Amino acid sequence: MSSSQLSGGSAQDTTYRWLKQHIATLPPDDGTFLTESGVAQAAGTSRTPVREALLRLEAEGFLRIMPKKGAFVPPISDAEVRAVMEARALVEDWCVRRAVPAEESFTAELDQLVADQEAAITDPLGFIERDRVFHRTIVRRAGNPVLADFYETLRERQVRMGLRAVSTSADRSRRVLDEHAAIVAALRTGDPEEAGRAVAAHLMSTLTALHLSDARST
Repeated sequence: MSSSQLSGGSAQDTTYRWLKQHIATLPPDDGTFLTESGVAQAAGTSRTPVREALLRLEAEGFLRIMPKKGAFVPPISDAEVRAVMEARALVEDWCVRRAVPAEESFTAELDQLVADQEAAITDPLGFIERDRVFHRTIVRRAGNPVLADFYETLRERQVRMGLRAVSTSADRSRRVLDEHAAIVAALRTGDPEEAGRAVAAHLMSTLTALHLSDARST
């Protein structure tokens, strides 16, 4: 990342986005240490915005700052991916069924979110951030604040997994858009079973993109 790229926004925000996307490209099976100086050199910025970005990412659960060693990015095990996806499936299935019958204003809002995500299809981090908004909107529609708060913790952990999925499959982003559109279409039918099936198919497709297809995770 050059200094000219940093001029598009604050150094901290731009470094944060660069670092978050860089973490998503790290090998999932091995832990990795990052240093402020190493990140600053790679990102083309000073150490101050790197330090601030690392603190943000630590608060989000992406890494752990270890004094005198650097920032440790832990591995993502297959078991962790399955556990997160299974938890998501339980929450999202219940929530999407609670959203039925869906008012047209709600499905129109989801249509717009799909369009916004399509506009970010060449930006993996922006694409996944909009993916998060789409799913969060459905979960919040169910009206259970306890579940909504719990879901947020799952989504923070899954950003790295989502980036991994769209980074390892050339057409994954396009399939995600199609699957999101199918969820909206299912909500329009007024059939909670159909809505639940659409969500389950989407989450299974994500597992497949991560090379972790497993019938237990539906």
